[in-house]
Amino acid sequence: MVPELPTMPMRLPLFGHLFSYARDPLGFFERAARVGPFVRVQLAGVRGVMVTEPDLVEAICVTQNRQFKKDRFARDLQRVLGQGLLTSDGDVWRRQRRLAQPAFHRERIAGYAATMTELARAAADRWQDGETRDAHADMMSLTLDIVGKTLFGADVGSRAQVIAECLEHVTARYADAVSMSVPHWDRLPTPLNRRFRAATERLDRIVRDLLRSHRAGESGDGKDLLSMLMAARDEDGSAMSDDQLRDEAITILLAGHETTAIALTFAWMLLSRHPDVRDRLEAEVDSLGDRTPTHGDLPRLPLTDRIVRESLRLYPPAWSIGREAAEDLELGGHLFARGTWFWFVPWAMHRDPRWFDEPERFLPDRWTGDFAKRLPRFAYFPFGGGPRQCIGNAFATMEAVLCLATIARDVRLDVVSRGPVELFPAVTLRPKQGLKVRVTRRLFAPALSRRRRACSG
Repeated sequence: MVPELPTMPMRLPLFGHLFSYARDPLGFFERAARVGPFVRVQLAGVRGVMVTEPDLVEAICVTQNRQFKKDRFARDLQRVLGQGLLTSDGDVWRRQRRLAQPAFHRERIAGYAATMTELARAAADRWQDGETRDAHADMMSLTLDIVGKTLFGADVGSRAQVIAECLEHVTARYADAVSMSVPHWDRLPTPLNRRFRAATERLDRIVRDLLRSHRAGESGDGKDLLSMLMAARDEDGSAMSDDQLRDEAITILLAGHETTAIALTFAWMLLSRHPDVRDRLEAEVDSLGDRTPTHGDLPRLPLTDRIVRESLRLYPPAWSIGREAAEDLELGGHLFARGTWFWFVPWAMHRDPRWFDEPERFLPDRWTGDFAKRLPRFAYFPFGGGPRQCIGNAFATMEAVLCLATIARDVRLDVVSRGPVELFPAVTLRPKQGLKVRVTRRLFAPALSRRRRACSG
């Protein structure tokens, strides 16, 4: 006989584990991960099962993926993203993925590298020695510029502040456990709901303006993602509708810049707290000489790559992922009814001592040798996995490595506060109050000589 699945303790009538989750979502899932491979969780009207074994996650994402669909949370995100790659399912998702895939081919991604490093260097050059800045805001602005230039062929810098404000209101709504768990709560005219609706309307206007400018020939060079999506034709000769283009554009604009910005933000935080690793990073980037890193330098930046991997392990932007059973199914010897909600949580699984020695420590060198190959396939999955793996994972990884290396050549960023950084788990995992850092310009020979030549010119 198959034993009954365990349930997280402290479940209250009607509300279930809602209050325990709302107080500390990350801690709640960490505790749940210690219960077993399956644990039942109830958040008011939402009942689901948390999965903690890599082979079970692989079954959901790969071997049995057609038995699952996007969960209720992802469907709710359609209020913002529409039927884009992140939120769509079935034939709609397969068609959109097929049309978008060529834009993320490795050769095309390599062509984006120069723009990434050019914008990263320009950002670092604007920072003054000794000033205090918000590294999270700076990384958000930088990656938004990169996405705008590389994938849309447009300058979105003038809209950066508005987009950032809209994102704040959107994430606040999705961080609110009551809004997400209590049926029909979103229909109430609460301040949170009003700000959310206003933000989604503003984001929609921004993206539709970008589309209009592109069609009018005011932006784009024919090689950017938006140009490719507009020109793409399906097997029957049909093109994307304006609404489909809008949905993909807003998905890539928002998801394509925020996740990388978060990864870079936490990398700076970790480097500030581990000066020995930072010294080695600076030595690695200095070894490239008096020039900005290029795509061809990626093999010469192994430590930089390991720092990015380890930052994504400890602080995965996509900290929790969900799926819903599209039919009655069997998983891990248990039967589950159609509609069962499954959670698998990178935040908890990336910190499992079965797979990672000293899991709470920042140890980039754990990624040397064949460590990644020895890991179970879904013990580490910052970009998801299977057919639904993030289409921009190679783009984001290259961007993070090149931006980290480019900025580290010229500046050090030291976290001002000595205390822990408060985390804000919503759609993504971000620092709640940003990340205040003090800028120190590095007066080493390569960067100094470059600046001297710029001044003399």
